[in-house]
Amino acid sequence: MRLLHTMLRVGNLDKSIAFYTDVLGMKLLRRRDYPDGKFTLAFLGYGDESENAVIELTHNWETKSYEIGTGYGHIAVGLPDLVAACAEVKAKGGNVTREPGPMKFGTTVIAFVEDPDGYKIEFIQMAA
Repeated sequence: MRLLHTMLRVGNLDKSIAFYTDVLGMKLLRRRDYPDGKFTLAFLGYGDESENAVIELTHNWETKSYEIGTGYGHIAVGLPDLVAACAEVKAKGGNVTREPGPMKFGTTVIAFVEDPDGYKIEFIQMAA
C-alpha cells in the first residue's frame, strides 16, 4: 500500500492551481471536467503519480468557498532552505503565516504558508 493523494475542495480552481504551481513549484499533472456532475478535478505534485503522493483539488462549480473545519491539519512539504522558500512565497504574493523556526517543544525547523482557500502548508527543513 502507499498514499496516493490528499483531496482539497477549492472555491477558485484557477487561483488554487496558480498557487500550487507558481508559488509552491508543483506541476499540474492532470485536469478533467465532469460536466454531468458539475465539478472539475485537478491533480498536482512534485513528481509522477505512479511514484509520488499528490494533491487533488476538487472544484464544485456551484460552490464558491468552504469552511475548513476543525479536523483539518495541514499538508507537509520538505525543503532544503526554509528561509529562502518563505522569501520566495512572499515574493510571489503568497502568505507566510509562521516564519521559519524550531517547532514548539522540539528542534525541527518549520514554517507555515497558506493557500488561497486558507489551507495550511507546513514547510519542514530537510537535513542537507
